[in-house]
Amino acid sequence: MAMTAKDLPIGGAMPAFTLPVGGDKTQWSSSSAQGKPLLVLFICNHCPYVLHISQQLGELTRQWQRQGLQVVAINSNDPETYPEDAPEKMPAEARRAGYDFPYLFDGEQSVAKAFNAVCTPDIFLFDQAGKLFYHGQFDDSRPKNTLPVTGNDLSAAVAAVLDGRDPPAKTLPSVGCSIKWRAGNEPEGWA
Repeated sequence: MAMTAKDLPIGGAMPAFTLPVGGDKTQWSSSSAQGKPLLVLFICNHCPYVLHISQQLGELTRQWQRQGLQVVAINSNDPETYPEDAPEKMPAEARRAGYDFPYLFDGEQSVAKAFNAVCTPDIFLFDQAGKLFYHGQFDDSRPKNTLPVTGNDLSAAVAAVLDGRDPPAKTLPSVGCSIKWRAGNEPEGWA
């Protein structure tokens, strides 16, 4: 997993963004979530860490949306280097995984940079005031361990934000594949 020292702090404001829905000409704007809690997921089509959690992620996000959580996913990977992450391939992956939320394409990679996103999946949960409430892992399961995919860590954070409780005191960072930056577009200090 790639790490950065410039993480968006808990309580920090969500960067504003407008991006196209992958494989579509429609746009989605963060302003449409104003006054509602919002889950922003940096994911992609090919990452084994994302594929490992995708079915459970799809199921849980459908439940959370019924409870009032807005959900959006963003693919910031370079499709020139990783053609399986091209925007025209995103709708098929969303259907396969059961994603019932906008799956956006960040072709300029500017939104990933604004969030200081480093990997897929990278998970950011904002409260109804647009302040970062949780930035951490989905759960302890990984493609090569035997732990079940539960979504426990993110589920606890979502329950807390929906119930108006405080953010989790302790979080574990997301683990996954690094975002695939276009050559020469890597964030400053990228390792």
